[in-house]
Amino acid sequence: MDILSAAKEVINIEIEALAKIAEKIDNNFEKAINILFNCKGKVVVTGMGKSGLIGQKIAATLSSTGAPSFFLHPAEGSHGDLGMLEKRDVVIAISNSGETEELITILPIIKRLDLKLISLTGNPNSSLAKAGDAVLYVGAEKEACPLGLAPTASTTAALAMGDALAVILLKKRGFKEEDFAFLHPGGILGKRLLLKVEDLMHTGEMIPVVSPETEMKDVIYVISSKGFGAAGIVENGKLIGIFTDGDLRRSLAKNENPLNKKVDEFMTKNPKSILKNELAMKALQKMEQFAITSLFVLSDDEDKNVIGIIHLHDLLKAGIV
Repeated sequence: MDILSAAKEVINIEIEALAKIAEKIDNNFEKAINILFNCKGKVVVTGMGKSGLIGQKIAATLSSTGAPSFFLHPAEGSHGDLGMLEKRDVVIAISNSGETEELITILPIIKRLDLKLISLTGNPNSSLAKAGDAVLYVGAEKEACPLGLAPTASTTAALAMGDALAVILLKKRGFKEEDFAFLHPGGILGKRLLLKVEDLMHTGEMIPVVSPETEMKDVIYVISSKGFGAAGIVENGKLIGIFTDGDLRRSLAKNENPLNKKVDEFMTKNPKSILKNELAMKALQKMEQFAITSLFVLSDDEDKNVIGIIHLHDLLKAGIV
């Protein structure tokens, strides 16, 4: 057996299955999206065996994108777990054959509760398809399994259809980065989407700021004592310039005695800054773009006054990087 060729054949069989379900998408998909969009309760996903595992993933994806969902095992459903269902819910049922016994057993209860049913099946003439308010084809003409027994291409098709439902639904609902972050508060992803500059910035006496009239020797003291490697030049609350360690070295190299001169002779005008309500991730991106290690923070009102400073180390400590 040529292992690499066999592996490629498996992938190609699954690609063909995905192409086929894409061709067969019709107004039933739009019906399904509208059913999910108008759902006032939860989305209940059910399926047996490998279809059940795919159903668990679909339920998790829907929940993480703003559509409260859970997985109901159909065998457990017929032994009491159907009590989880409420009249406002929507059911997504997955079965390649459309005749899975455990699933067919609970269909009458789903119908008795008058719940909308979205059927994902490879058999459009099956009992599951006939019961569905929207029927989505997720079949495969050929499984990747050489025995034609283990669900492979068909489960890939069902998984992709579930992703399509979740993605189109979140677009229709106007689901934003902030909403996603709210549901994913843990780890780097949550921090990148939740933490704002104002959550990490230094304020008050910690801000290294001087006036344009300040003598260089005093500016050096401010830079050294505050520890940010820079001082902001502020006039009437507005950031008009910046003086950094690098500016100090350049001024010493070009001038015999710059220490008694005013900082506005040596400052860099129009320095980079960031608003307090920006995501901390945006501060990191700006630092990387301009190869700098700190940003002065401005208020997000009409005045845009200097209210803080944020350093690369702050982002590192917060786990943004």
